[in-house]
Amino acid sequence: MRRAVCPGSFDPITNGHLDIIGRASKLYDEVYVAVMINKSKKGLFEVEERMELIRRVTTEYANVRVEAFHGLLVDFCKQRDIPAIVKGLRAVSDFDYELQMAQMNIGLSGVETLFVPTNPTYSFLSSSLVKEVATWGGDVSHLVPPLVLEALGERLKQD
Repeated sequence: MRRAVCPGSFDPITNGHLDIIGRASKLYDEVYVAVMINKSKKGLFEVEERMELIRRVTTEYANVRVEAFHGLLVDFCKQRDIPAIVKGLRAVSDFDYELQMAQMNIGLSGVETLFVPTNPTYSFLSSSLVKEVATWGGDVSHLVPPLVLEALGERLKQD
């Protein structure tokens, strides 16, 4: 069975993330979406909420699994016999950082990293940008799935 992982914080998941996950799901038998737990950062959504949103917006992909992780991504991969990490690249600046991570990961464990160029429609898109625009009342409906848009609106009303 061919397995891969798409890691990230997904706070919240965007259409750009979904594009990469969907494309990976066509290439691999099983795709794990690994939601990073970073106790030093306070996200807009709790990890469990992010995982539930991801599960709900990826239901069309029967081969996608959603799990949380903390620590080294290569340990997550080793525990699940995952030989490949799939990362979307938006710009050259992403490549500089991701190349260093890819080289470290293969050196630590032999886990390969595959870079997927992002769909040009989403080349500027990040969760941080979505949160910032939504916080100030901007329209992000074309950047996130409807379910995420609803959750984002509810969360921002609470703050």
